[in-house]
Order: sequence, then C-alpha cells, then structure tokens
Amino acid sequence: MFSRRLKTGYFALEGLNSFATVFYFYYLYFFMHQVYGFGNKANLMLAALNGGTYGLAAWFAGRFAQRQGYFNALKLGYTLMIVALGLGLAVRSAAGQVGIMVVTVVGMSFTWPTLEALVSEGEPRAGVQHMVGIYNVVWAATAALGNFSGGAMLEKLGLASLFYVPMALHVSQLLLILWLQSKAAAGSETVAPRGTASRSVDFELEATAVKSSIGGAAVLPAVRPAAGVEARGHEIPSAKRFLRMAWLANPCAYIAINTLIAVVPAVARRLELSTMAAGFCCSTWCFARVGAFALLWRWTAWHYRFRWLLLAYMALVGSFAAVVLAPNLLVLVVAQLVFGCAVGLIYYSSLFYSMDCSETKGEHGGIHEAAIGLGNCAGPAVGAAALQLVPQYSQSGTVAVISLLLCGLGGLVGIWRTKPANESIRQEVSE
Repeated sequence: MFSRRLKTGYFALEGLNSFATVFYFYYLYFFMHQVYGFGNKANLMLAALNGGTYGLAAWFAGRFAQRQGYFNALKLGYTLMIVALGLGLAVRSAAGQVGIMVVTVVGMSFTWPTLEALVSEGEPRAGVQHMVGIYNVVWAATAALGNFSGGAMLEKLGLASLFYVPMALHVSQLLLILWLQSKAAAGSETVAPRGTASRSVDFELEATAVKSSIGGAAVLPAVRPAAGVEARGHEIPSAKRFLRMAWLANPCAYIAINTLIAVVPAVARRLELSTMAAGFCCSTWCFARVGAFALLWRWTAWHYRFRWLLLAYMALVGSFAAVVLAPNLLVLVVAQLVFGCAVGLIYYSSLFYSMDCSETKGEHGGIHEAAIGLGNCAGPAVGAAALQLVPQYSQSGTVAVISLLLCGLGGLVGIWRTKPANESIRQEVSE
C-alpha cells in the first residue's frame, strides 16, 4: 500500500484533486458575483463558511482515514463531491449553491489529509522530506494551472463548466483509487522499499505486522534508524515548538490566501480586468509558490530554523496588503511573487513538521488541514465583519485582516520565546 510504485498513483490523484478543487473553489466567487450579484462582503461571508466547514470536517476526516482506512476515506470524499457538483448543475438559487459548496467542502476534507498521509507513510526521515517535497510541488503546480486557466475556461466554456469540469475529474479519481486499491490488495504491499538513489542514509525496516484488510487502517512497520542517522522531528528538542509555530503560522497564511481569493473579483474590477485576464494575472502567486516548494524540497537548511519562518511571515503581511491595495498591474504582479514565496515556506513548514513529528500521519494531516480551515474561516469572517461595522471605509476589511495577521506574528514570536527548560544550548545557537 505504501510502495513507491503505488505512490506514483497517489501523486496522480493529488494533481487531479488540486486542479479540480482550485477551479471550483477559486472561481465560485466569480460565479456568485456574476449570477447572484455577490459583492465583497457576501463573498467574504461565503469564504468564511467554506473555511469553517473545512476546519471542522478535516479534523474528523483525518481521524476517519486513520481508523477506517485511507482508500475508504478517499472513496467517500470523491463520491460526496461528485454528487454535490452534479446537483449544482440543476440548482438555481443562491442558497442552494451555498449548500452545494458546503457538501463539496465536506467531501474535499476526506481527500487532502488522506493523500498527505499516503505519500508519507512507511518513509524514513529522508524519505519524508523527499515525498513531501514532491507532494507540495505536484499540488501547487496543478493548483497554479487551475487558477491560471480557470478564468479562460469559465469564460469560454460557460458558467456550467464550474461544475462539470471538476465533477469529471473527480469521477476519474474515483476510478483511479479503485484501481490502486486492487493493485495494493493484489501485491499485499505495506511498506515503502528500502533506500533509493536520492537517499543519503540507510534505514532498517522491520515489518512487525500487516494490514488486517487493505481497506482498513494501516498497521505500520517499525522503523529503526541506523547509527549516526539524523534525528527525526520527535527526537529534536525544539521540534514540538516548531510544530506549534507552524500550526499557528499556516492558518494565518490561509487567512490571507482565502481573503485574497474572495476579493479578487473586486480587485479585477478596480483594475478593469476581465475574468480571463484576472485568472492570468492573479495566479502569479500560485506559480511563485511552486518555485518556493521546488527550492525548499532540495534545500533543507530551513528545517527547524526560526529566522526563515519569521521572515516568511513578515513578508506575508506586507505582500498581502500590497496585493489587495495594488494601484496598478505591476505592483499586483510583484507583490504576488513575494506573497507566493512566503506562503510556500509557511505551508511547507506546517506539513513537513506534521509528518516529521508524528507516527499517526492521518490524524496529524487532519490537524494540519483543520488549521488551514480555521485560517480560511477567520480571515474572511473578520473582513466581512469590518465591512459590516464600518461600511463607509471600503478598505476596512483589509485593515482588519492585516491587524489579525499582526496578532499572529505576536503569537509566533511568543511561542518561540517560550523555550523548554531542557532544550540544549547547542540547539539554541544553531537556530
């Protein structure tokens, strides 16, 4: 189930998942704006509902996947999304479309924690870094492609494409997971193969048990590192502190991301961009994030280094303000480049530390995704509340979100300054 050969299939699932969900969720705001007249406040409220639903559902979904089996979780998630999007083609009311979005979000919550766990399970520390790197590059690249081409598809294929394009992709994913499940069952593969050319160290894997059934929860092999091997996250004195900082910083990054996505229609209108042009110009940050993921995959000196996380967070705050308030196209594009690099390091930190510091990867993947959901909810909710309370100031929502991000910066520094009593002096100096 966790062989490198099968993991190629999991990466294919991930890429399709990323393209389909980004196209639907990013361009739902354009759809609601064009069909039902949703403005900034209404779209921010919609985004807050999206994030809140995902935060609650992802936490449960991660536990479900760990206990009931990864394949079962994926099949449930794809089925929910297919049914919801199919109904979305027939629904004609704004309230109905909001309901469709909620069910689709719940379905999606069963996919991301599960895919993160599938590509990381059965891997030694070097393998986790390698597989998380590939995972991040794959989903970010297909997300960038979905964001870049989504506006053109919506404009050229019609508004109905918002539903039937992702639905078709989810059907293909469901068929693929059924095929992968049959291959895993036929091969009874439970562990990743020992070392590859990309690994610098050797690990001894001892299989202590096998899965009770291929659709059930995985019983993982015991992993014993060879002498002199770099410690895993749970063996590093400050690792839990970095995990807490990353779990704070990542939702804050998604506060900015989800707020940005919700107000892009207004930014496009202010800069006189069509839906297609907005898709081209406002997807720059997604491509910058791909570049950041590719760099962080190969360059590992940022692991457990506070300065990099702090710099990324500070860049996040400044670039978010610049993107939302951009007076022209040049500022919009340059600010997005910085924004994409910042959210790339923050997201990578959260996922890598979650996988590196845990043995129950499905549950930790669920926590990682639930934190994203909370960020997705908090940012738009604060922005919408500000627009409701101070409607005479058009940028009150932006100012409120920036203030929230600055509170997150204070929390990040606070966690860092609270060092465990047993943390070694050598670790402090190296960081």
